[in-house]
Amino acid sequence: MKKLFYFAVSALILCCTSCKDDDNEDKYKTYQVTVQLGYPAESGYAPVEGVEIKLTNTGGSVFDAVTDNTGKAGFTVPAGVYEASATDVRYGTGESFIYSGIKSGIAVTETWVETQIVQLSLSESKKGQVVIKELYNGGCKRDDGSGNFQTDKYVILYNNSDLPASLDNLCLGMVLPYNAQATNNDYVDGVLSYEAEGWIPAGNGIWYFPENVTLDPGKQIVIALNGAIDHTATYTNSVNLGRAEYYCTYDITQYDNISYYPSPSEVIPTSHYLSAVKYGPGNAWALSTTSPAFFLFTTKEVSPVDFANDADNTNYHGNTVTAANMRKKVRVEWIIDAVEVFTTTSDNNRKRLTAAVDAGQTYLANTFGYTSYRNVDADATKAIEGNEAKLVYNYDKGTEIDGRASSDPSGIDAEASIRNGARIIYKDTNNSTNDFHQRKQASLRD
Repeated sequence: MKKLFYFAVSALILCCTSCKDDDNEDKYKTYQVTVQLGYPAESGYAPVEGVEIKLTNTGGSVFDAVTDNTGKAGFTVPAGVYEASATDVRYGTGESFIYSGIKSGIAVTETWVETQIVQLSLSESKKGQVVIKELYNGGCKRDDGSGNFQTDKYVILYNNSDLPASLDNLCLGMVLPYNAQATNNDYVDGVLSYEAEGWIPAGNGIWYFPENVTLDPGKQIVIALNGAIDHTATYTNSVNLGRAEYYCTYDITQYDNISYYPSPSEVIPTSHYLSAVKYGPGNAWALSTTSPAFFLFTTKEVSPVDFANDADNTNYHGNTVTAANMRKKVRVEWIIDAVEVFTTTSDNNRKRLTAAVDAGQTYLANTFGYTSYRNVDADATKAIEGNEAKLVYNYDKGTEIDGRASSDPSGIDAEASIRNGARIIYKDTNNSTNDFHQRKQASLRD
């Protein structure tokens, strides 16, 4: 009986052990899964090494792996149903491209074939890095009341993103016709003729950074468009554009009008001089003092000089082949940011920038020292950790246009907040009506 008892117990233990081993084998069996990232063909980007891919199963477990130089990542995972996800950010001149994708329902079971590859297709979205923070072009009153002073124009570029922005091949352009109220022969049946063709006309010439410049997050570059000197020494209502950290448009080989381009202040290094390519008439890049359509763009894989000198990029306003009507076709996808200004003195303003570039406009009463200033994105600005306590409210530098308020709807005083240590995120909706207001004082005078 004792032998029989021991035999029965041994058999039971062996049975339980065998069942436990079988359970463990099912529970801990793993499978090899390979995920391949796929980029949109039109993006021009190829897979790279080091992009993180996540596999998340329905139980919430997350497995991470990074791609090799072919865009593949390998995982060792237990059976389950998974979701693959990845995000890759690529940086161009003044802009960033976000490639992201999700693929659900990846069933890894005993029938899984380990040689198969899961294709994860990525979609592209474009996020601007560099924005036009401010455009001052209307001038101010002379001290003696004898008229207006309007050769003190400037623009401020701002890195609105969280990562450094390269300004390599970044250019400044202005649309011809130069004034919103001017005769515009680009309209055919009420539509801009170049809208369907996907380009914007850059008139007279372009300016570009001859050396690569990197703009850090939350930082700005002031570019004197006329006279990189202290204008307040002569006109107290004007601005000081002669500071060492400023940049300037100064290339006397292309534009030699000394009233527009006096020798820059000695404190500004020559490395801060932008270069020009002129293809229109005249001795100055005469940005409108009433109503410019101003934009930033990159020439991508070609140099600004090669772009401007390429006859295939040439177009003439109204198809009238004269030097005064010569323009260059800038592809819409090359444009980084733009602002269209209408004059307050005309009812005949007409859009020159297409909706894909700027779906609205801001208004400017020139000669009063007013400026077009970008609104604050209140939600994005407040979302920055520790930022809200540094923000300054009760913004009082808005104006009125035809009896209507033109001010920053956020109520945040951006310049005062920056001086208080805050980081500002500016509104960027590709619509100047939403993004800009008329400020009663140039920010460089604060």
